[in-house]
Amino acid sequence: MRRRAVFLDRDGTINEDPGYLCSPKLLRIYPAARRGLKLLANNNFLLFVVTNQSGLGRGYFTVEELAAVHLKLEAELRRDGITLDEIVYCPHHPDDDCDCRKPSPYLVLELAGRYEVDCHSSFFVGDKLVDILTGYNSGCRSVLLALPEEVEELRRMKDWREPDYIAEDLYQAALWITKTE
Repeated sequence: MRRRAVFLDRDGTINEDPGYLCSPKLLRIYPAARRGLKLLANNNFLLFVVTNQSGLGRGYFTVEELAAVHLKLEAELRRDGITLDEIVYCPHHPDDDCDCRKPSPYLVLELAGRYEVDCHSSFFVGDKLVDILTGYNSGCRSVLLALPEEVEELRRMKDWREPDYIAEDLYQAALWITKTE
């Protein structure tokens, strides 16, 4: 039997986005994200973080510094009883010609294959248009985290694609996801 998953962007979705998060000291997880992830975990969703980390390609931080951020993220969430099944990232600069940078579905489909995930009954949650497009490109339903005034601005973008749902935070998104069959 294929499993259901929620694929999540990291910065701006789970935690505050300070711009090129390079130190565990700067990690600030949103309270609503903690509650949302707990709800999803309690409803037997696999939880994956899929994130573009061009700061590596730009030389702003090292793989070791990124690993330290991810270790802290996982440890903080474990204290709340939440386990992330895996964190994957694209390390490339946006100008690199890579296959893994969102909105490419590469990383999502790789995880789906390894964990026997049914993308059509799964979700991609993020705070940017690139996240909505990643969900669409991978066959997942998409959830945009944005305030109403941000949505209007996003809708004016040339690549805009309407998400399946718009929520103000990850907890609100999780409530919708857990009620969606």
